[in-house]
Parts: sequence; structure tokens; C-alpha cells
Amino acid sequence: MLSATENIVIAPSVMCADLCHLENDIRHLESAGIAMLHFDLMDAHFVPNMPIGLALLAQLRPKTDCAFDIHLMVEDNDFFVEAVADIGVQQIAVHVESARHLDRTLSLIQARGIKAGAALNPATPLSALDYVVDRLDFVLVMTVNPGFAGQKLVPATLKKIADCRAFLAERDSNIPIEVDGNVSFENIPKMVAAGADILVGGTSSVFHTDGTRAENIKRIQAAVEKGLEKRRAACKPN
Repeated sequence: MLSATENIVIAPSVMCADLCHLENDIRHLESAGIAMLHFDLMDAHFVPNMPIGLALLAQLRPKTDCAFDIHLMVEDNDFFVEAVADIGVQQIAVHVESARHLDRTLSLIQARGIKAGAALNPATPLSALDYVVDRLDFVLVMTVNPGFAGQKLVPATLKKIADCRAFLAERDSNIPIEVDGNVSFENIPKMVAAGADILVGGTSSVFHTDGTRAENIKRIQAAVEKGLEKRRAACKPN
């Protein structure tokens, strides 16, 4: 059964923003009703990219009240967990593929009063979460291979979102599912209908060049509503 929640969160991906005018860009997002920002922190090892770093995160923290959603794509998870915890963030996702001691790292995050999530690459099975579900505050399902913006959706990941919702329900868990990768105007209804609760918006939605930030957020909200209509229908008893 799909989650009945309708509290869908839009989390713009900061790596896709105008980094030369970032504070101004965030003001536009705040005016459009955004309350969470998504940060991809990479080390050029786990993924071959490094678009933003800890210094930017630290400088931006006092300039906005938005929640900071951190997606670690790194090899030394515990180092980065401690670093971003000191900056002041609200939730952190670590990749199960890079976590040497996943349970320990999730516990480290929660010990700092931060929500802990596990991120899964497109080809990583949900069974990787079997023995840490009770440690999780959310799951991050990657719908592209991590590292770069502007990629096409991996088709099987739409089914994976629905499978993740069923996987969690079977374990009496109703934690949010976050999706990251080609979260486009076209894909959002399908993602929400499948069970997504947090949408990481990048170049194909929030930062689409055809509209302003406010116009794009309105388009996303309309796409979300289409997905919720399908979710509501799926949740109705036969």
C-alpha cells in the first residue's frame, strides 16, 4: 500500500543554482515557499565530481532558515558527518555502497540530533536496508547514477520507488522516501504516485530555464497534485 501522506516537500538542489549569485537565488526560492535545500557533497572519489564544498555550506548556513538536507557522496562518511553536523544541518543521507559500518554511521548522525537516511544507487537492491530500517528516518532513492546534474532517469527506478514503499510497509515503517535525479515536471507525477515524499529538484524542474524560480515551483506543485490524485486512488479500499 502507498503512503497516505500528502506532505510533499520540494528540496531544490543547490548544485544546480546560480552559484555566483547564490544568496539572491535562495531568496527567490524562499519567496516561492521553499523550506528545505538539498546539498550534494562529493569528494571526487566516490563520484568523479566536486561541485560544492564545506566552506560554501558554512557560509550559507547563517543566511537562511531553510532546513539543510545533506546528501553525502563520499568515501569517508564519518568525517563529513561530523563536519556538517558542526555547521548545523537537519538531515543527512549516506550511501550504503560507501558506508563501511552503516549502522554505526547512522547512529552517529542521530546522536547529533540529525535525521539519518540511507541512499541507494539505481542498481543497489532494497535488501541492503534490511537490518537498518529501525535506524532510518528516511530513504533516498537515486533515480540516476550519482554525481552529475542533467542525466536521464533510469527507467527501473520508478518501480523501485513503489517497491521501496512496499518494502517499508512490510516492516511497519512509514518514513519518507526522497528521490533524486531527473525529478522533472514530467516525472514528478509518476514519482509521487509511486510513493515519493521529498523531491530533489534540479535542472529539469526548479532550475528549468523556461521559467522563473516561482513559476517553476508552481509547475512542480501542479505536477505533485497529479501524482497525489493517483496516490489517493491507490489508497482507497476496494
